[in-house]
Amino acid sequence: MNWPHIDFPRRLFRPSRPRGGALLGLAFDGSRLEGAVVRRSNGSAEIVQTFSANLALDPLEAEPVALGREIRQHLDAAGVRERRCVVAVPLSWLFTLSVPLPELPEADLENLIQIEAERGFPSGPETLVVARSRYRTPTGAAGVTLLGLSRQHVTRIEMALHAAHLRLVSITLGLAALPGLNGEATEGVVTLVPGEQAVGLQVTCGGGMALLRTLAAPTEPNGAAVARLDPLARELRITLGQLPPEVGEAVRYVRVVGAGPTAENLAGRLRERFAGSGLQIEWIRELPPESLGVKLPAGTGVSLPLAVAARHLAQKAPAIEFLPPKVSRWQALAARYTTSRTVATATLTAATVVLLVGAAFGVQQARLMYWRAKWNGMRAQVAELEAVQQRVRQFRPWYDESFRSLTILRRLTEAFPEDGTVSAKSVEIRPGTGVTCTGTARDQAALLRVREKLQALPEVRDLKVVQIRGNAPMQFTVNFQWTESGSP
Repeated sequence: MNWPHIDFPRRLFRPSRPRGGALLGLAFDGSRLEGAVVRRSNGSAEIVQTFSANLALDPLEAEPVALGREIRQHLDAAGVRERRCVVAVPLSWLFTLSVPLPELPEADLENLIQIEAERGFPSGPETLVVARSRYRTPTGAAGVTLLGLSRQHVTRIEMALHAAHLRLVSITLGLAALPGLNGEATEGVVTLVPGEQAVGLQVTCGGGMALLRTLAAPTEPNGAAVARLDPLARELRITLGQLPPEVGEAVRYVRVVGAGPTAENLAGRLRERFAGSGLQIEWIRELPPESLGVKLPAGTGVSLPLAVAARHLAQKAPAIEFLPPKVSRWQALAARYTTSRTVATATLTAATVVLLVGAAFGVQQARLMYWRAKWNGMRAQVAELEAVQQRVRQFRPWYDESFRSLTILRRLTEAFPEDGTVSAKSVEIRPGTGVTCTGTARDQAALLRVREKLQALPEVRDLKVVQIRGNAPMQFTVNFQWTESGSP
């Protein structure tokens, strides 16, 4: 089965207006909606207005028409009249998959990518719109990052914006639209963009995205306190350690993008934690004036809706595009009818087809008679083999060569200290790879050390301390999900 992906050539990207004009950029971030109206004139971009609003409805759960009405209300309150819009979706809406590419012909690479996508994505090919970003490291190793957005999300966005009286021209990834932040084609750059609910992380190398993931965001009301940033810095260090060696060796910069106090505090904390590591930590709070193909005003702050709108006005095809191209009625008619000579040609072709079909049926009947005789000769042996296969399928589930339970217990044992400060009372392993562990700990510090060791395991996902009772010793309950390959 061929996996449908959206990897649009540049000739399909047609801005609705050739030069000039205005465009509305919208960016979803949790329950927050940010917008910017940008007008292009003589190679320069003028920021007409910006706004932000909190949505009462969940963009992924609410009825699209009701969501569109709420968006229209916020646009009217901000005085926005522009109808053409581009939408930047957050990284948390996407499924991502990194695939290393061996040295093979392009046709074989395409088949490999489709096979890996079918194996790696949790949904079937008919439920996702897949875009891709290919990269190559300085050592010559190549890879591709696949990004899957639910077709249901695309449909919901189209319906909601239609109800808001907007004309959608593009759906892209907001993080990938940030300009001038990815460095040279041969160097690796880690870009961090703090959001309302998570921190987006992007690793770029060799002209493409090598990794995309989200990190848990601090929840301090007035910017992230320094103590709250330590877990995020630790997750970043773990992520860098899990990169393929070719990509990890190319990473030279970590750039924190944003103008708020969270971005500033995060950049400062990362400078302290990564001092002497060879990584340069930078805080990017302004968009480079010449980075989007149009000249921006000096001192323009970083804004995802502004970036996607200006990039579209500059007639730059988005790095990641999830909106399929529209086929006009004229193009459909042109594909069906060409010239007045089509009828005569079609008549001659039809007569030829009838003759060929008759000949094909004759050949087919002869081959059927031949193979029917062959089948009659092996029918008994086939029936016996099918009976054996049925018994194999019946008893196969009793044998599991992966040793999942033993592996989980071994990894849990390695995470617990040998001095007995933390011990387990019971371990429950559920069929869906869910694990619940209860036990006792001498103090809070010992329990935290065990938690950090479990979080560092690539197979462990969604680790949560469900319950803590008592003090010295304390009783605890821990839940997490176990994945065999460590993939998200």
